[in-house]
Amino acid sequence: MSKKAAKGKKFVAAHNQNDPDPWEALLLDKSTFISIEAKAALMRNNGSRSRQYLLPIVRFLARLSIILVQLLRIIIPNKMTSSKILHGLICWGVKNFVSPDAAYLILRHFNIGTQILTFLNKNIADGELPSVPLNPCNISDLGGNTFVQHDLNLYNFIISLNHYLEENNKDIISIPFDKIDFSMIKDFDDQLEELPNKWHNFIDLQTAIELYTPLFGLFLSDKDFWRASNSLQLDETMAIYVAKLLKQDFILSIVSNKHPMVPLATLESGFRLMLHGVDAENLYGFIKYIRDNGDDFKAL
Repeated sequence: MSKKAAKGKKFVAAHNQNDPDPWEALLLDKSTFISIEAKAALMRNNGSRSRQYLLPIVRFLARLSIILVQLLRIIIPNKMTSSKILHGLICWGVKNFVSPDAAYLILRHFNIGTQILTFLNKNIADGELPSVPLNPCNISDLGGNTFVQHDLNLYNFIISLNHYLEENNKDIISIPFDKIDFSMIKDFDDQLEELPNKWHNFIDLQTAIELYTPLFGLFLSDKDFWRASNSLQLDETMAIYVAKLLKQDFILSIVSNKHPMVPLATLESGFRLMLHGVDAENLYGFIKYIRDNGDDFKAL
């Protein structure tokens, strides 16, 4: 056996090749732009007993509940709605039952979304577009109207941005790379408060999302629920804006969750919400990657 082959054998012997851990493989994989902290939290969620045993049951019951809620909304489309109750139930559930990793990823999502929209607003429209920043640092900050406002921010941004571009006869791709401001893209994990970690905080992120999805259908009006569901397909739209601004389109091969002009059914909103979270992490990580390797792209 050659020395080269021997070295290779020693390297791969670090894990059981007859029983490789799929979550370890994805954690080590560097083909995406997701931060190691977020990826580690997600992989721990994926490998949890909650996801393995509880999710299949919850998913079936949740999707059945969505069908029943949609039938109810046909009869009373705007009755029995309350964003306050919805957000109160979400905060109560996250605090008492959701795992620390899942809660961490939820808090990250809103901070990431705000930074991405601020980045686009500043660099394309000189920060002139109206915005409602969402920077929750603890579970209580998720109250109010945070989840609904997150969806409103996406739609309002797209509408305001395209009005701005048309009125100013401006094109995103014409903005010089060396003029791009990355100052709003900054780490925030150290600002997040310690999350509950008791014996009953065990529910993984995907199971929690499946549990909450029917509540969105129940406590939001039919129009608000459909808008929230369709917003999960806007990641590709945001990625196109970023790709044009940074003159780099390979992010579109990673952030590609079906164009919103062909809306998907609400039945799989829970699954698509997970994809939405992963897409947001990838897009955010991509912007940070370009920021940190800017000298390699200025000449492009």
